[in-house]
Amino acid sequence: MINAALEFNISARYGKTEVLHEVAACIAPGEILGLVGLSGSGKSTLALSLLQLLKYRGGEVSGSIRIGGRELAGLPNRELRATRGKLIGYVPQNAASALNDRLRVCTLLEETWLAHARQRPAADVFQSALERVNLPGSSEFLHRRAGELSTGQGQRLLIALALLHQPAVLLADEPTSALDAITQAAVLDVFRGLNRDTGTAVLFISHDLLAVASLSHRVAILHKGRIVESGPPQQIFHAPIHPFTQQLVRAMPRPL
Repeated sequence: MINAALEFNISARYGKTEVLHEVAACIAPGEILGLVGLSGSGKSTLALSLLQLLKYRGGEVSGSIRIGGRELAGLPNRELRATRGKLIGYVPQNAASALNDRLRVCTLLEETWLAHARQRPAADVFQSALERVNLPGSSEFLHRRAGELSTGQGQRLLIALALLHQPAVLLADEPTSALDAITQAAVLDVFRGLNRDTGTAVLFISHDLLAVASLSHRVAILHKGRIVESGPPQQIFHAPIHPFTQQLVRAMPRPL
């Protein structure tokens, strides 16, 4: 894909144990690709590999990772740090562990902004960033501590932080797994709206096939470190080909 927002073909290992085997995907600008895998399938390894952080966990990545045609593999650490947050935003699984609960919302926004910008932002940048994810941009909310936010508010704040510099790609790693059903639906709506309104490409990684199918334009199935099947949600749901995909679909809860 010539104009791919994100394109990769990577393998990853810890020591002699290979965890990802030539996992390849291409995401167009404005596309949401949902990646589904069970625990142990390599989902977290894939996220860390794409962010070029796996080496800090004792892993090794080989292959190609391109964002907007720019190759990330082999870049010096300084350039990689500039890439994270600016070209590729990251939404982790759990706000409680990702946010310093003693810091105020405005401080978290300021620190994230200054990580990639030398000048202070315009007055309404933080307010707009919060309102984009359905959080209040009021002074009262900006001065709340992260520990005072609800689980859903914390997760939406993580999305706002990831999108602060308008990256071309958003990588979301199990961002709704710690949420109840109602809050999960609200956060999925945020992703859907952001993709529609900003055209940000999204790689949405999850073990939840229903959540992925409700959000994604395409779905890829990761099994034992390999993508075994991919296609539109309709195909994955109604005509799965790989035995593992068939097993996943059969295991999905059905309405009474």
